[in-house]
Amino acid sequence: MSRQLPIAGTPEVRAAALRDLRADRGAVVGIVCVNGLAAAAGLVGPWLLGRIIDTIQAGGSDVLSRVDRLAFGALVFTIVQTTLTWWALKIGYRFGERTAARVRERFLKRTLALPPRVADHLPTGDLIARGSTDASVVAMTLRYAVPEVLVALVHALFLVVAVVILDPLLGLCGLACLIGVAAAVRWYVRRARPAYLAVAATGAELADVVASTAKGARTIELLGLEQRRAQATESAVTQARSARLGALWLRTVLFPWADVSLALPVVGVLLVGGALQANGVVSLGVVVTATVYLRQLVGPLDTLMVWIEQLQGAGASYARVEGLADIPSEEPQPTTHAGAGDRIQVSNAHYSYTDDRDVLHGIDLSVQPGERLAIVGTSGAGKSTLARLLAGLDRPHTGSVTIGGTPVADLPPDELREHVVLITQDHHVFHDTVRDNLRIARPNATDEELYAALDAVGAAWLNDLPDGLDTQIGDDTSLDGASAQQLSLARVVLADPHTLILDEATAQLDPRTARRTEQSLAAVLRGRTVIAIAHRLQTAHDADRIAVMEAGELVELGTHDELVSAGRVYGKLWKSWHAQPDENQLGP
Repeated sequence: MSRQLPIAGTPEVRAAALRDLRADRGAVVGIVCVNGLAAAAGLVGPWLLGRIIDTIQAGGSDVLSRVDRLAFGALVFTIVQTTLTWWALKIGYRFGERTAARVRERFLKRTLALPPRVADHLPTGDLIARGSTDASVVAMTLRYAVPEVLVALVHALFLVVAVVILDPLLGLCGLACLIGVAAAVRWYVRRARPAYLAVAATGAELADVVASTAKGARTIELLGLEQRRAQATESAVTQARSARLGALWLRTVLFPWADVSLALPVVGVLLVGGALQANGVVSLGVVVTATVYLRQLVGPLDTLMVWIEQLQGAGASYARVEGLADIPSEEPQPTTHAGAGDRIQVSNAHYSYTDDRDVLHGIDLSVQPGERLAIVGTSGAGKSTLARLLAGLDRPHTGSVTIGGTPVADLPPDELREHVVLITQDHHVFHDTVRDNLRIARPNATDEELYAALDAVGAAWLNDLPDGLDTQIGDDTSLDGASAQQLSLARVVLADPHTLILDEATAQLDPRTARRTEQSLAAVLRGRTVIAIAHRLQTAHDADRIAVMEAGELVELGTHDELVSAGRVYGKLWKSWHAQPDENQLGP
């Protein structure tokens, strides 16, 4: 899969936005209606101002009382407009919060729905950037843009219509002067989407570089790659900075151009209106009213200009968030059910991560129910890749991996976990009680079963917790790497699959604790199949059979005594391991 995640096109983003609007159409209708009333109320004040001017010009004995009534009416309608605008914004902000939550939940569901074999190959930095930065931008936009843009649009529309109705000639003059604003927006929009997509892409690349550097810090230090990683980071920073400056340049052109263009309608109407009033075509009150309307038009148009700029960046973020829907699942959702028997059979399995070079070559392996099989080999031999095939996380490109005659990768996730569980040195402890962390594996487990599972993996630390199973992890109490891994292993005991694959599952434990945990697991899982990726040869020594991997091939298979007597790859590893008692690991 490409290192660049898909980006949704404009039609897909538009369709997603319409779906979000339809999902809460009541609020959208409420925003438009209430704001329409607010805009209508806002038109009365300038109209009454024009009447006041014409009344004063006409004179009369009761001019003061008429002016007072008109001024009081303008005050009332101003208060009504303010109240209705506040109400419209309140409805809009609540709509924005609900819609923002909907977008985040949709992104999370799409991420969690990805097949593991797909998710494992996604660029982590880009995925994190989409789920955090891009989702936050979209949420902020939906929270504020929808109500403010709708308010500004309705207000601007009412003002333009009012000017045209008041005097068509003055209205057309004002509209003609808005051509500059339209030209500025058109110039900007044509260039903004690529610029903001570049900003998002370079930001994601920078996040990916930083994340991979931090994750591989020990390897980088060991191999002396600090300078190379520093250069890669500097290059990513430079690209991100260049992209952001490009988007900034567009804004420096848009806003000055728009500010000048927004002043032209008022200037044009004053000039034309003054000439018409001097010739007796229109009254002074009409000219003042039209001028006030167009002056008020600057506010909503300025709001729209600001949001047009921000919506380009939000649109790019929306396209990146929605782009997750375009990630191919590579295969249909599994619906096959396991056949009879728990026998695992690997037949002529080949696998490649990049399609250009196989990392596994023609693996043939049969694992009998209840057998303890250890898979050993030096770093890069293909042990973990084979474990992923056995667990159904990856599918061989050629050949097959089956349980009871059914391809493992074809089993639905829930059924697959009832047959095979892969546990690695990577684990997660949720900020919750010990009890709830364990019940992830079996929700209906009793406290006695939870205690038994922890005891099976040697988790004596439970006795030191202040509230036992009710202890909240993540607040005042935290677990070290060894304890967290034991908690993860206890989940496996509770899940009770017929086949357990341990891929360096005890790598975080000290040798004595790891030895005790493996012995406990062996006792609990007696009669079940256990496949261990052995990073300690002592683990292999206890297995029923040992499979030796080298350069992606299965080169030896037999018992410990048989392989030591043969004196080939395993025999040499065993001899070397005993010759260096402090070196008890084969490598990752």
